[in-house]
Amino acid sequence: MRKVLYILGQLDDADIAWMGQAGRRVSLKPGQVLIEEGRATAHLFIVLDGQVDVRVSGVGVVASLSSGEILGEMSFVDKAPPSATVEAARETRVLALEKALIEKRLAETPAFAARFYKALAIFLADRLRTTTLRGKGGSAPAEDELDDMVLDGVSMAGLRFQQLLELLDRPEAV
Repeated sequence: MRKVLYILGQLDDADIAWMGQAGRRVSLKPGQVLIEEGRATAHLFIVLDGQVDVRVSGVGVVASLSSGEILGEMSFVDKAPPSATVEAARETRVLALEKALIEKRLAETPAFAARFYKALAIFLADRLRTTTLRGKGGSAPAEDELDDMVLDGVSMAGLRFQQLLELLDRPEAV
């Protein structure tokens, strides 16, 4: 859940409403591939519930991710094809946000662009720090060890994630 908090903590209520309207819910069955290593994807995904496994060729499963995780963000930033395959480990629901729609909103709404890219930068910086710590034999910081900047937005981000889920549960959001 922590990862989505980085993103939603930087966005505002109008951004969340837009995501709820622009995105579409996708239900995955166990084994169904969401992102394929080396193949471009047209979407950015937020795991709403369930679990996905991240596999790298020649390595195997490198991570299991659940509710609140963001998928496809690296390829969104640098346009390179995905470096891993992501598949459902069990019944899973994701919010699929079409990258072309996100790019259009970024171009049309500079304030959204600033918030969105700041959120991605914070998210990717945390991922790099966590990976570095693990490489040194450490572990990821616990939820209660997040820095002050992140902590300031955590409760609001949690509320925004709940707001996003509620928007998606409305019949007109599908």
